[in-house]
Amino acid sequence: MRSPQNTATTPARSWFVRDRLVGAAAIAFVVSVVIENAVLGVTGAPTFDAPIEDVLAYYAANRDSVAIASGLVALYLPLLLVFVTGLHGLVERRGGAGADWSRLALAAGATLSAIFVLVNVLQIGLALSAGGLAEPTPEFGLVWQVHAAAFALALPTLGTTFIGAALAAHASGLTPAWQRLLGLVGGSLLLAAGLGNLAIADGSPLLFAGLLGFAAWLVWLLATGVRLVRSRPR
Repeated sequence: MRSPQNTATTPARSWFVRDRLVGAAAIAFVVSVVIENAVLGVTGAPTFDAPIEDVLAYYAANRDSVAIASGLVALYLPLLLVFVTGLHGLVERRGGAGADWSRLALAAGATLSAIFVLVNVLQIGLALSAGGLAEPTPEFGLVWQVHAAAFALALPTLGTTFIGAALAAHASGLTPAWQRLLGLVGGSLLLAAGLGNLAIADGSPLLFAGLLGFAAWLVWLLATGVRLVRSRPR
């Protein structure tokens, strides 16, 4: 027979474990994204303004690196969904302050995952087709352009996810004011970059504004994840 004390503390400990899992998902997401970008950066992945001949040469010579990067994407997209879903549940459990923002983050995060699936599928297609081509074809160039366009359109979706999550977490008392400010600034940069999605897909330096927002997102996620992992049962 359980004692009243054990019965009372079981729900609190159960939520404590869930909070830590959500935090661990955020940290694992950041680590996976950093490794993915390191792999692509070390191998000299082409920018969107690169000549199509260079794009073909890269994907023909770096199939293994693309495979590693694609595997990491397949890992971190579920982690992203675990985080935004868990954050919404955490916000509601803390009284519901910021629940509308967490719903926005959840919806935008799901949309972002779908867009990143498209980006990754097209990148896999580039790697698979590059080995059998002696020179770029119009079809290969079209896949590269759609890949670039999908990536550019992912930026405002990420910005929406970032702002919604940052405002929800702060409203629920989970994060301090500096993280809310980071979310607003970083998310706004991503949204602003999204306005120029056509230019970004064509190789515009406007992409760097989006990359600054993306870096802010990773910092916010890491700080939030660490806070959740280090939390104590309440």
